[in-house]
Amino acid sequence: MSSLKSGENQAPVEFVRLDPRAAAPERMTSGAAGFDLRACLAQPLELIAGGRALVPTGLSLAIPAGFEGQIRPRSGLALTHGLTVLNAPGTIDSDYRGPLGILLINLGQVPCRIEHGERIAQLIIAPVTPVEFLERSDLASTERGKGGFGHTGRS
Repeated sequence: MSSLKSGENQAPVEFVRLDPRAAAPERMTSGAAGFDLRACLAQPLELIAGGRALVPTGLSLAIPAGFEGQIRPRSGLALTHGLTVLNAPGTIDSDYRGPLGILLINLGQVPCRIEHGERIAQLIIAPVTPVEFLERSDLASTERGKGGFGHTGRS
């Protein structure tokens, strides 16, 4: 649904359908940052309250070097069912070529049924900044200093 033509100001992300029923990642609107990912299931999956499951997408991705894939929850599923991505955001490294599974958890109070083809998460492709860690005996001071959790909200 993107307004851009294929290859126009876009980094290509190659993918393989590991299951012929798998759906390609899809942007639902031209302004969407994420690409929806769909469940690829042989039969519906019931996720009990408090339960978690690795839900297959039926896809494998080749994320370009210098980028990562971030798996994020879908806000509608979180609001209506309490369904979210357990390790949000999940990271897909550029050198991973295995099956893409989405780790979902039902934080709701009732079971949630996931059907084949249902949109279950969204994928963001983001640049990764290479860094080098340098050990020092001390660090430059800042206004915040060593103030930790909740530090900036205290009077």
